Amino acid sequence: MYAIVQNGGHQIKMVPGTTVLVDRVEGAPGSEISFAQVLLVEKDGGEVLAGAPFVADARVVAVIDAETRGPKIRIFKKKRRKGMRRSRGFRADLTRLRVTNIIV
Repeated sequence: MYAIVQNGGHQIKMVPGTTVLVDRVEGAPGSEISFAQVLLVEKDGGEVLAGAPFVADARVVAVIDAETRGPKIRIFKKKRRKGMRRSRGFRADLTRLRVTNIIV
């Protein structure tokens, strides 16, 4: 059984019992969070429920494990023959979630 959830402009596949990294979500570690924007659910029997745009009365329940940061992304800009060079970095704030249940 799995569900595809929309969060922060991304589509994330969530399977019960696994951990996923999502964009930063407000909440303390150990607290429970629910996602209601479920795009697709595949049940154990192979039945697929697709939403238009979301599956009605479906939600994914997860527990916040920790807050982490993503890998460093280097942004380097250069204009040739002008001597212009600019370097900048970025690290995204992420939340690690442990998926506990998919309710359909």
